[in-house]
Amino acid sequence: MQIAETIEDNILKGIFQEETAIPSTTEISVKYKINPATVAKGFNLLVDEGIIYKKRGVGMFVVTGSKEKLMEKRKEDFYENYIVSLIEEAKKLNISSSDIIKMIEGGI
Repeated sequence: MQIAETIEDNILKGIFQEETAIPSTTEISVKYKINPATVAKGFNLLVDEGIIYKKRGVGMFVVTGSKEKLMEKRKEDFYENYIVSLIEEAKKLNISSSDIIKMIEGGI
């Protein structure tokens, strides 16, 4: 999963552009000193999600529209992992939404 997340991060940062090749399984396994099978598992996760695809004999490439797809996925994850718990905790503490906004914009 860490391999997949690192590749996703690089797509979001623009390091890996759409329709361009990403480093090979061997390149990544040598660079990070990890098993090539581990890298392949990370690649397979991204293939299953439609983020990258394989060109037989050439390598793995970033799918057109991947960046937007990843942004939506990450926004949903952000909402579920951070915003929902923030709202729940704010309710317990009787903090209003306007107070939350003030905290975000400039601290307590």
